[in-house]
Amino acid sequence: MQKKNPTKQKYNHPQKSISGERQLEKDDRIEKKQFHRKKFQSSYITFILNWFFDRLPITRFLKNNLTHYYLPSNLNFWYIFGSLSLFLLALQILSGIWLMMFYTPTPEAAFNSIEMMMRDVPYGWLFRYLHTTGASFFFIIIYCHIFRSLLYGSYKKPRELVWIIGVTLYIALLSEAFIGYLLPWGQMSYWASQIATSLWASIPGVGPYLMLWMRGNSVVSSETLHRFFALHTTGIPLFLLFLVWLHLKALRKVGSNNPDGISHSLKTHKKFLTKLPFHPYYTIKDLFALAVFLVIFCAVVFFTPEMEGYFIEPNNFIPANPLITPSHIVPLWYLAPFYGMLCIIPNKLFGILTMILAVVILFTLPWLDRSPINSLRYRGRYSRTALGIFTISFGLLSYLSMTVLTPIKITFMQFLAINYFLFFYLMPIYTSYEKNKSFF
Repeated sequence: MQKKNPTKQKYNHPQKSISGERQLEKDDRIEKKQFHRKKFQSSYITFILNWFFDRLPITRFLKNNLTHYYLPSNLNFWYIFGSLSLFLLALQILSGIWLMMFYTPTPEAAFNSIEMMMRDVPYGWLFRYLHTTGASFFFIIIYCHIFRSLLYGSYKKPRELVWIIGVTLYIALLSEAFIGYLLPWGQMSYWASQIATSLWASIPGVGPYLMLWMRGNSVVSSETLHRFFALHTTGIPLFLLFLVWLHLKALRKVGSNNPDGISHSLKTHKKFLTKLPFHPYYTIKDLFALAVFLVIFCAVVFFTPEMEGYFIEPNNFIPANPLITPSHIVPLWYLAPFYGMLCIIPNKLFGILTMILAVVILFTLPWLDRSPINSLRYRGRYSRTALGIFTISFGLLSYLSMTVLTPIKITFMQFLAINYFLFFYLMPIYTSYEKNKSFF
């Protein structure tokens, strides 16, 4: 057998040990460098953030609006629509800015510029469908938000101003939607704008001048398109942002309502005194609601953006032709109930006044309701029945206004319109004499 060399063994082992120690020292130096680099980066970022926090009231803003902004603990599903409407407002503004980069506001190029967005611009179809689908979902969320106010009496004292600003916001949104409807310069949008603007000419005295001011010409033309484009992209959005700011400020002043409809300043029952900070309790709740909403919203955008003609009409894929009138002219669904009130009244002037009154009467709601109870949970059967009839009548009126009108439909729509107004006119009576429930 060959003998092992003990000298070689004694020589090799220290060599391996020395190389391993050097590798460990090298690894330690690398880790120390990375640690000091991260520490320097962290301290640098902290320095920049502290520099901003010392010069801007960011911490105070977060404290006043998130961590130290307290809301009633019993807010339920119906209270998510306010934050969803803010999200959709931001989405409409951002997608609208992107569309403005490729849109040409002239009768000759408006329709083709939108077709170019849809076919040639990368992801142009996506931004266009986000904007059109977002508009319809915006009004769905707004109608749910209004229904919640009717359900829990959010328009009653001390929130009258919050309700008035909210109704003004609703009217501004209707105006924004109507004006933006002309911009695609499709066959349906052109003729709907032609008819809608001509209605104002029936107002005695100022009517013809008002129509001429809106159109900028005797007919809907390039002047009308330029005016509507300026109002849709700049004028009304600035007014909307101002109203949203006022709405939130007024709400912060008087506090949010709750499903029980009882002020949290009452000390008669400890149950109603529980409040939670907006963050993290309601931010998590709103983020979850937003995630569910985005699933539904994206499903519509990617699979059925026209929604069988309710979001985008088939005739609006045809360029506007002033010489050919479509056989059936209807507005989009969120404008349909007021257009239907106009169509079912033979006298044009009386129809316009009815349409205007249907919106203006919303301002009077805080003073028409005489009930001492806010929430419908504790009200009598009269208020519940009235709200149910009102909601069904408004929904059916919206649907029937988008169909081909027949004499039977017109008669039924007149009955629905009467129900709409009776909800307001009879409110002082049935809210004064109904028997309410006790909430203690």
